[in-house]
Amino acid sequence: MILGALATASLLFSLNANAQENANRDENGKVVRGAYVTNKAFDNTFIGVGAGINAGLNLQNKEGIPFAQGKGGLAVDVAFGKWWTPFIGGRINYLGISNDIKGDGFGKTPQHFVTGDLLWSLTNTFWGYKETRIWNVNPYISGGYARVDQDNEWVMGAGIYNTFRVSNRVNITLDLRAMAAKASTYKVTVEKKIGQFEFPLSATIGLAFNLGKTGFSRLSSVTPVVIPVPFTTEQYNALADKVAALEKENAALKAQVAALENELAPFKNLVNGQTYLYENGTFTAVDVKAGSPLTLYFDCGSAKLSAREKAHLEYFTENVVKADTKLAVNGYADKQTGTAKRNQKLSEQRVKTVVDLLKKAGACEENIETAAHGATIQLFNGAAKNRVVTIEVK
Repeated sequence: MILGALATASLLFSLNANAQENANRDENGKVVRGAYVTNKAFDNTFIGVGAGINAGLNLQNKEGIPFAQGKGGLAVDVAFGKWWTPFIGGRINYLGISNDIKGDGFGKTPQHFVTGDLLWSLTNTFWGYKETRIWNVNPYISGGYARVDQDNEWVMGAGIYNTFRVSNRVNITLDLRAMAAKASTYKVTVEKKIGQFEFPLSATIGLAFNLGKTGFSRLSSVTPVVIPVPFTTEQYNALADKVAALEKENAALKAQVAALENELAPFKNLVNGQTYLYENGTFTAVDVKAGSPLTLYFDCGSAKLSAREKAHLEYFTENVVKADTKLAVNGYADKQTGTAKRNQKLSEQRVKTVVDLLKKAGACEENIETAAHGATIQLFNGAAKNRVVTIEVK
């Protein structure tokens, strides 16, 4: 009666506790279930050991008159099992119990049971698989071999295998079991006129150790996209024609791109700022110097350049002058106006104006040679043409 009460309380309390569990549900509150990836042979296996008590055996005849009474005694079990899925498992179990039966012809009665048990995870079935669940309730049925004292017999039974998670590898177990064996196995003669079966009961507490890979992985799947609105044949053909036209247009654009790439291929390796000679489809780099000397003209009596002459100088500096370019700058004045002293000073000022602009454009002062000739040299015919500064690349 005590063992029966323990089993009932265990089942009812577990059902109530697991019914409150919400950790294994989707966003809609539904319990998440399989399918699960098949585990390998050694995955999710376990070994268990336990010890406890067994119920005393009380024998009576059909009229209800007792003639033998057992005190109960020690129960021990050892098991090796495996969970094939989160819901179904199996184990091979040894259960040894001992009764001290008082009565005519009785005494110490050792009993040994070797059974195969089919386990069903009730909690995983109803509330979904969860590896970290603290308490799992696993009812089972069993059948196997029994040896009572010196006699052999087949037995059947059922029970509830409770596991309480300590860690990923260790569980505390509470195993409540009821077995059925022939009463004749207990050496009760026919004259006693008892029932055909007796039912040894046991309760053990122990430890189970998980081996191999623990836990189950959910099988992932791809949900196909469903188009809610059906297509008519005409709509499908129209879309197919549009796709074909776009593919044709795309092919034409690819051909144009390829043609342009071929056309631009000779230009890909050209360097910006370098001058090239193009001949027979081939570019050849050439070193070009601007024509020299460059002439910059000034107004009468002035050492300032006009906007037009500044533009000439800017073009020259952008295309010819670099930091290492060597230049010769010469300044002049016309002899028709001013004194010799005045003309010398004016030619020097004109040279300075040009050199300052060259330095701003990036020319190095050490590479510039200067000379101011006043009116001693007249390069051209006419006064206006001799108010000049010349720049020559050396």
